[in-house]
Amino acid sequence: MNERLTIFGSGNWGLALADQASRSMAQVMVYVRRRELQQFLTTRRQHPDYLRHLTFSSQVSFTNDLEEAARFSPYWVLAVPSQHMRDIGQRLEPWTPVARYAVSAAKGLEVGTDRRMTEVLRECWHGAKVELGVLSGPNLAGEISQGQPAASVLAGSPALFKSMANILGQGNLRLYGQRDIVGVELGGAFKNILAIAVGIAVESGLGDNAQAAIMTRGLHEMGRLAVRMGARWETLAGLSGLGDVVATSNSPSSRNRWFGQELAKGRSVDAILGSTPMVVEGVPTAYAARDLGQKFGLPVPITTEVVEIFNGKSVKLAVEALMSRQRVEESDR
Repeated sequence: MNERLTIFGSGNWGLALADQASRSMAQVMVYVRRRELQQFLTTRRQHPDYLRHLTFSSQVSFTNDLEEAARFSPYWVLAVPSQHMRDIGQRLEPWTPVARYAVSAAKGLEVGTDRRMTEVLRECWHGAKVELGVLSGPNLAGEISQGQPAASVLAGSPALFKSMANILGQGNLRLYGQRDIVGVELGGAFKNILAIAVGIAVESGLGDNAQAAIMTRGLHEMGRLAVRMGARWETLAGLSGLGDVVATSNSPSSRNRWFGQELAKGRSVDAILGSTPMVVEGVPTAYAARDLGQKFGLPVPITTEVVEIFNGKSVKLAVEALMSRQRVEESDR
């Protein structure tokens, strides 16, 4: 393979994807925002904090020059936090004529607008002829970078899927095509809220039954909201919905589950977020999902109680509020 790929973002997921593509024999350039980190990666071939077991091959290069990264390839992957997507999108706008496909690998909604990431990019690149796609699913970066088998969804046109899957979906990462971009994006975003809720339950000693209830009823809750926003219900039962809920809620390496556990210890949101360089996408997404539920007149009880706990409500009172809700049919949407 002689393909080229540009990845914007040097966090866990961006680095794992860079390594994955290089093992498919693609030439990869990673855009790194901080110059000192770019120089470290170029010299040492390892990240000082993330995925430290990885040593990058000569097929992976690192740059601090956004134009160089944009012009390197017509295939772009944007693996930046959701709250930074608009900024990188606006800065990339002059070079969109270079791009053929751009895939969002972020899992969140934009604070203030509640926009999905492809909506943000489309606003930034109004009129550009770039095909947009989404990569999402149970894709814990640490496992994939260690060669563990995984499967994810690459949503977009058949042409986008064929081209990008040939680069990213080799070896231990199996990719499935999907046309429902809305459902794949929302599943990837909303599941982080449930992982936080499960983390709270784990640390609070609520038991396996409670965790199962959060995951299953939470999946129903996020599916109902996603469908109202244009998603297909079946998409939420797939890898980017149910699959990601299971992986992110059960994995000790999940940053969202970890956040929930720390929250249940009595730490404040600001203290937890300030103690880690990692981005916890479920926090802003929970606020966005609560607002969307109110906008569409749909109950989102688990999400609402998670936000209430962010704001200081006790876990005990949150559980009581959930358990005392009016009884409904399980299949009610």
